[in-house]
Amino acid sequence: MPEIKVTPLGAGQDVGRSCILVSIGGKNIMLDCGMHMGFNDDRRFPDFSYITQQGRLTEFLDCVIISHFHLDHCGALPYMSEMVGYDGPIYMTHPTKAICPILLEDFRKITVDKKGETNFFTSQMIKDCMKKVVPLNLHQTVQGDYNMTPDRHLGAAWIDKCRPDILISESTYATTIRDSKRCRERDFLKKVHETVERGGKVLIPVFALGRAQELCILLETFWERMNMKAPIYFSTGLTEKANHYYKLFITWTNQKIRKTFVQRNMFEFKHIKAFDRSYADNPGPMVVFATPGMLHAGQSLQIFKKWAGNEKNMIIMPGYCVQGTIGHKILNGQKKLEMENRQTLEVKLQVEYMSFSAHADAKGIMQLIRMAEPRNMLLVHGEAKKMEFLKDKIEQEFTINCFMPANGETTTVITNPSVPVDISLNLLKREMALGGPLPDPKKPRTMHGTLIMKDNSLRLVSPEQALKELGLNEHQLRFTCRVQLQDPHSDPDTLSRIYTHLKSVLKGYTIQHLPDGTVMVESIVIKVSSSAEEPNTKVLLLSWSYQDEDLGSFLSTLLKKGLPSGLSSM
Repeated sequence: MPEIKVTPLGAGQDVGRSCILVSIGGKNIMLDCGMHMGFNDDRRFPDFSYITQQGRLTEFLDCVIISHFHLDHCGALPYMSEMVGYDGPIYMTHPTKAICPILLEDFRKITVDKKGETNFFTSQMIKDCMKKVVPLNLHQTVQGDYNMTPDRHLGAAWIDKCRPDILISESTYATTIRDSKRCRERDFLKKVHETVERGGKVLIPVFALGRAQELCILLETFWERMNMKAPIYFSTGLTEKANHYYKLFITWTNQKIRKTFVQRNMFEFKHIKAFDRSYADNPGPMVVFATPGMLHAGQSLQIFKKWAGNEKNMIIMPGYCVQGTIGHKILNGQKKLEMENRQTLEVKLQVEYMSFSAHADAKGIMQLIRMAEPRNMLLVHGEAKKMEFLKDKIEQEFTINCFMPANGETTTVITNPSVPVDISLNLLKREMALGGPLPDPKKPRTMHGTLIMKDNSLRLVSPEQALKELGLNEHQLRFTCRVQLQDPHSDPDTLSRIYTHLKSVLKGYTIQHLPDGTVMVESIVIKVSSSAEEPNTKVLLLSWSYQDEDLGSFLSTLLKKGLPSGLSSM
C-alpha cells in the first residue's frame, strides 16, 4: 500500500521554525520553512541535515509550499535556498510573495545590522530566493496556520469534508479555549481607555501584519466613536508597507471590508499616525503599535525599556511569545530582567495578555477535524505537554490515530488511495443492458471501458466513444494460448468431451458447440488438432478477447489438468 511519511524538521513538539517534510507518491514536499525567535544559534533554523548531510537540497526536494508570511513559517527561506542550496519551486500566494521579502529584510536588519551577527543571509540572497517563488491564487495552497474565528479584516478558514488520509495541524493553543472575540475586543478597549484616561502610555508589540491591522481597525473605530484625542502611532516603515499591501490585496480580505471599500478603505487610518522614535519621550498619554511582537529586538523592545519603570503605563501582549524572549518572561511575571551589558531592568508597568493570535484554539482545531473528517491526525507547532492533552482528546472523541512527532522523528501512515473517475452514461447503460447490478458505492465491481486522461481529469468511456473522440481506427486484440492434452479419441470426440466437461464446471456461462468444429465460452474460442505421427496428443488452441482475460486464464489452467476419465462425448 502507498505510504505518507511526515517528518518535522522544526515545530515538532515546539513552537517556532515551522518546517514539515512530507513524502507522498514518490515526491518530497516541504511545508513551510520558518525560524525560531527564541534562539540566536543553529537552533534558529530547521535541521536540514535530516534531508542530506552535505550538498544542495535540490535533488532531494520536489517543492516547497509556504502557507503564509509569518517569520516562524518563512524566516529560514533565504538560508535554505541560498546558503544550504535549493533551486526548485517555492509556492506561495500573491500577498505572501509581496510581503515575505519585506519581513525577511526587516529581520535581517535587526539581526545583522543592529546585533552584528555573522553567518546570516544577505539582502541579495533574499532577492535571489524570491526569484524562485511561484505565486498561486487562493484555493491552490496548502493550509498552514488557520483560525476558525473570522478577523475584522480576514475571513475564517473553511475546509470542505475532504476526508484526507492525514491532516497536519498546528497546536499552539492546544489546551486553550478562548472566550468570545467580542468579549476580548471589549476588554482590550477598556484597558487601553483606562490607561490613556489616567495619563499612561500603552505599548502594543505586534508583528507587522495581521494583528496590527485588526487592532488598528478596532482602535480607529473606538477613537472615532468616543471622540478620543490621545495620539495613536505605529512604528514606521514596516507596518506602513504592510498597510499598503493590505490596500493592494483588498480582494483577499473578508466580505465586510470589501463592501466597506466602496465608501472608504478601512486601512486608511484617520487617528493612527506614523511613529518617530523621539515620540517615546513625549509627555502625556499615547498608544503605540511597535514591532516585533515578542519583544526580542527592534523598536518594541526599545520603547519597552523606556516605559517599563512607570506603573501608570501598560503593555498589552496580543499574541504568543516563545520561550527565551522578553515577552515570554514578562508574561510569566518576571519583574527584573537582565538586559545586555548585564544591566537590570525593573518592570513596574502593567502587563496584560489578550490573545488576538491568528492561531486556532482547541475548540477551533476540533471544529476543523469535524469539518475535514481526516483518517489520521498529526499535530505540530505546539508545546509537548499541551499537545499530549489535545492528542488524547482527539483520539477519544474521533477514534482516529493522532501523532505528535518530535523534530527528526518520522510518522508513517498507510493509505488506500482512490482515484475519482467519471463514467460515461452510455457505458453505464450498456452494463445495465447486459444484466449487471445497479451501481453501489459500497460494493466494488469491474467495468470494462477505455480510460481517457485529459485536463487533469479521468473518464471511463466505451471503446467506440473513445475511438470516435480520438479519431482512431478500431483493432481487435485477442490472446492465444496452446495447451497439450493426452486423449485417445478422435479430434471431434475430444472437442465434444471438452464441451461436456466445461458445461459441468462453468455454471451460468454461455457455452456453445458450433458446427465449424469449435467450442465457444463467452468470447473464448477452443479448437482441437492433432498430428498423424502422434494422434493421441491433442493441441488445444484457445483464443480470447481482453475482456475475458480472467476466464481465458482459468480455462487454460483447467484444461492443462486433462479431462476426467469416464467422460462421454455428446
